Amino acid sequence: MLAVENLKSSYGRIEALHGISIKIASGEIVTLVGANGAGKTTLLRVISGIQPISAGRILFEDHSIDDIPAHLRIALGIVQVPEGRQLFAPLSVEDNLKLGGWTRRGGDRHDDIHRVYELFPMLGELRYTTAGALSGGQQQLLAIGRALMARPRLLLLDEPSMGLAPILVDQILNIVLELKHQGLTLLLVEQNASAALAIADRGYVLETGTIVVSGTAAEIQGNQRVREAYLGVRDGSSAEHPK
Repeated sequence: MLAVENLKSSYGRIEALHGISIKIASGEIVTLVGANGAGKTTLLRVISGIQPISAGRILFEDHSIDDIPAHLRIALGIVQVPEGRQLFAPLSVEDNLKLGGWTRRGGDRHDDIHRVYELFPMLGELRYTTAGALSGGQQQLLAIGRALMARPRLLLLDEPSMGLAPILVDQILNIVLELKHQGLTLLLVEQNASAALAIADRGYVLETGTIVVSGTAAEIQGNQRVREAYLGVRDGSSAEHPK
């Protein structure tokens, strides 16, 4: 579905991505693992069209999208749930959802809102509550629901569990699995590397803008360098990974 080839991107004179290449097949969950500042968010921003590229190319279903602006990439089905949620705090839950479905028309958008409420019943109960009054977990559900209103085919999730209690992290990752089962393809950036790899099909490890490890989720979990750097596992010890 998506191929990023030898991609470079810079902030001014500082190059943040140094020849990144990744592939995502339809129906997969692919996770990006790396420390803060490794370039994970920059890569998502490049794919969604927010951050420009300086070299390389991006193919979506074998068609170049390098010159396609962000709002038209949404129309193609590439939708991002940003880090920090970035909701419209003074607006109600339902108004946030409506804004997420701005490309939808009339009855279609109304039907989409009800589908979100079926997936997240809590949002239906809070539909008239302002987004700023929601808990962190509720805000994350709303951010995902808002993205679903655009009917994504490739969903980019940037740190969906940030700031949430462990029990809520499990709920969010279970939702990611449910979205996959519903046919979505997902690219996941998640600070909890162990939990993210437990639900992913494949993964990539980024360090200072470069991919240093790639493979199936199981291969990455078994890589000693990754285990020590990101999973908190040393030689001779073991870690349990939630399923």
